[in-house]
Amino acid sequence: MTAQATAFAPASVANVGVGFDILGHTVDGPGDRVTVRRTTEPGVRIVAIRGNAQPLPYEPEQNTAGTALLAMRKMLALPFGFDVEIDKGIPFGSGMGGSAASAVAALVAANATLDQPLPRTLLYPFALESEYAASGSRHGDNVGPLLLGGLVLATADRLVKIPTPPNLHCVLTHPHAVLETREARAALTGTYTLPEFVAQSANLALLLSGCRDGDLDLIRAGLRTNTGLVVETGSAREVHHFALLGGYGAEAIHPYLALESLGKMSDPEKAVKNFIKAIGKGLNKVMSKMGISTYQSYCGAQIFDAVGLKSDFVDKYFTG
Repeated sequence: MTAQATAFAPASVANVGVGFDILGHTVDGPGDRVTVRRTTEPGVRIVAIRGNAQPLPYEPEQNTAGTALLAMRKMLALPFGFDVEIDKGIPFGSGMGGSAASAVAALVAANATLDQPLPRTLLYPFALESEYAASGSRHGDNVGPLLLGGLVLATADRLVKIPTPPNLHCVLTHPHAVLETREARAALTGTYTLPEFVAQSANLALLLSGCRDGDLDLIRAGLRTNTGLVVETGSAREVHHFALLGGYGAEAIHPYLALESLGKMSDPEKAVKNFIKAIGKGLNKVMSKMGISTYQSYCGAQIFDAVGLKSDFVDKYFTG
């Protein structure tokens, strides 16, 4: 037993592909570092929060690190308390699991100060309480991966580490926007049909099977149909540009630079209308030459010959 411990928890990606609320993975790089000191007085105190661009609550009931430790004290009936210092390395509302990172780092550090530290999986219920405080839902797809590392299936009461092929990589892009988890989840309220549920379940099964067997085709099949790709680009201005983007899976394209340029013409509304109409007619002509009648059939079909590129390069970076 030690009176003080420090733990680091990295960023994470939740809702991986078709694993809404149950599948997530860790991300090397940014993370939160939390120092926990065991105290003789009962209770949890947040004594310092550093590195945060926006103010975060010091009340333990409103702080994810605090709520996680409060849950630990209550469920284990601990007679002592904790003082907590948080060094934030994940931006607030960035979608990289900052709240989860603070909670898990606090739990791991506090666990090290116990007379008999618990296995990581037994910290999971405490971490779920912190997610409930942050988002109103006990989903484990952020905290689960932080406890076990890598890709993790997180159910209501169990964590399962999922093996992944060694050549899979995550590219994480971070927009200059702030969106809290509670607000993001509110946008997903609604009803879903049985066929949608079946399709989601089938794709999740394909993804998990592909990860277990190292089968990239299964992984691709599990991810592909449930991912909508919207491209915002300043480069697209000609029919060929739109045809290429659509052929490689773009369901919608926002050519912001072209639209901005047209907006400076004498009659911007008419110019934008004519531009969109011309692009639409051009795409219809391209598809008709290929014998394709709908954009749904054309999108992602990749019916192209890449001139000047080696076939192995195309197979690696433009698969499908």
